[in-house]
Amino acid sequence: MSTIRLTAAQALVRYLSAQTNEDGERFVAGVWAIFGHGNVAGLGEALYQAGDALPTWRGHNEQGMAHAAIAFAKARNRKRTMAVTSSIGPGATNMVTAAALAHVNRLPVLFLPGDVFANRLPDPVLQQVEDFADGTVSANDCFRPVSRYFDRITRPEQLLTALPRAMATLIDPAGCGPVTLSLCQDVQAEAYDYPQAFFEPRAWIMRRQRPDAGELARAAEALRAAKAPLLIAGGGVHYSEACETLAAFAERHGIPVAETQAGKSALPWTHPCSAGAIGVTGAESANAIARTADLILAVGTRLQDFTTGSWSLFQNPDARLLTINAASFDAIKHGAVTVVGDARTTLEELDHALGDRVFAPPSEGLKADWDRAADAVTTATGGDALPTDAQVIGAVQRNMPDNGIVVCAAGGLPGELHKLWRSPRRGDYHLEYGYSCMGYEIAGGLGVKMARPDADVVVVVGDGSYMMLNSELATSVMLGLKLTVVVLDNRGFGCINRLQLATGGASFNNLLDTARHQTPSAIDFAAHAASMGAIATHVDGIESLEASLVEARSADRTSVIVVDTDPLASTQAGGHWWDVAVPEVSDRAEVTAARKSYVAALKKRP
Repeated sequence: MSTIRLTAAQALVRYLSAQTNEDGERFVAGVWAIFGHGNVAGLGEALYQAGDALPTWRGHNEQGMAHAAIAFAKARNRKRTMAVTSSIGPGATNMVTAAALAHVNRLPVLFLPGDVFANRLPDPVLQQVEDFADGTVSANDCFRPVSRYFDRITRPEQLLTALPRAMATLIDPAGCGPVTLSLCQDVQAEAYDYPQAFFEPRAWIMRRQRPDAGELARAAEALRAAKAPLLIAGGGVHYSEACETLAAFAERHGIPVAETQAGKSALPWTHPCSAGAIGVTGAESANAIARTADLILAVGTRLQDFTTGSWSLFQNPDARLLTINAASFDAIKHGAVTVVGDARTTLEELDHALGDRVFAPPSEGLKADWDRAADAVTTATGGDALPTDAQVIGAVQRNMPDNGIVVCAAGGLPGELHKLWRSPRRGDYHLEYGYSCMGYEIAGGLGVKMARPDADVVVVVGDGSYMMLNSELATSVMLGLKLTVVVLDNRGFGCINRLQLATGGASFNNLLDTARHQTPSAIDFAAHAASMGAIATHVDGIESLEASLVEARSADRTSVIVVDTDPLASTQAGGHWWDVAVPEVSDRAEVTAARKSYVAALKKRP
């Protein structure tokens, strides 16, 4: 057997550079890295030797780098991903939040944190977390509950089994998610005679699991018996590349389609079967259908509470749930009629099984009424009042280029976007709302731009999220990856302030002006962004925002546009009840009243 002597770090890099997807692209596009004593001498040297065979990018924050990697994978429909490496200690634990985000959203990313010495001779090393009861524990054990596959590499030959397992997890439609290979820093530098065959190029084919014949038959029977079905399109529709199949299926059988945050843009908003967004942040056009539907066909969605209205949305007492999902964990929820299989393949076979069954379409007036309601809130009214989030979204939509992609993640903006954004084409809408992670937006926009370099990427972000994580603005400038970032400054956490008021609380510790302070906050976001190299401006309303959006399209680098907005206004049209527990006992009359309403709402849950 022919062998080659390499360090563990060199072997890891060489292996990853030889793994491709079915389209012949390197599956791990490159490595985001912030080096420290736990990874610079071993993995850092190996990456330097690799050069463009496995490119390395430098970020400014470990969590931000990981968000960029995850967004890249999402924008490429999980057919490619990136790796992220840090030193041991705080660099590693900075990535745990991003790992949780990837886990929740079923997105592949490879984490390569440095770890302590396997030989333990210099223990405790700088930044080492010591467990008083378990000598095998390090800070990297925090990755275990948020990794689909976790391995600590304590000997160089362990890579022979760990790396194929990692790839199999990253490429698996059902088990897809974050993988963590915790790299002991001494082991990274240790050599081993690896089999030459281990580094032969390999193309990994994404599995398209056909449905079980019995499950498919039961699904067809349930759908054939329905009178008023509704199809819910989740992110799995995109990852399966099933959008065209779904459109044809819905058209042929007359089934309205509602979309989750991850599923949005599966159908263009003008499609005759498009009912709009569903759930807590949904359009009334979709929610009205959901309330009366007698069968809910959920395709590629994990059915989180914003989609189901905390399981209170489906009001028809005869309603049944039918799920199509690559992961049985998601498919079996709530006693559903279950089909475990690839979304595209299963819809094709279900289409054949249904034959010529056509359902009566819902009223066309529902969509037209919603379009009018959306127009009303997204159109600027002028005057001296601060713009609303909806009006800013309207301005961004009107000035979005044909190849534009909107990116957002947390706060009130995702709800407004879900309701109001009109996707003209597949893939123009990139929202991280499974984990609703503040700070994803700008780093995520960077990852989307890397995945779709020909697209105009527009990030909309609140001032709260901007303050959480903005450092990858500097990275976008440094790498020449142009973004347009619209910062909505409502002086605090406006979304949670509204929720606080809605549950009877007083405005407290959310808006900057109601938080404890000695000096009033006055943050110049435009000056801050400019200091990182972006073109930055503060606009005074919707008209000047639109003019700045036009200018940003022809700019030579990242632009940041800051606009002051109203923290109290949100779109009241559409939406649905969400289960947020209200205290049973309070001195505030407002909380007591909110509790009474909450109890009444609980009784309406089927």
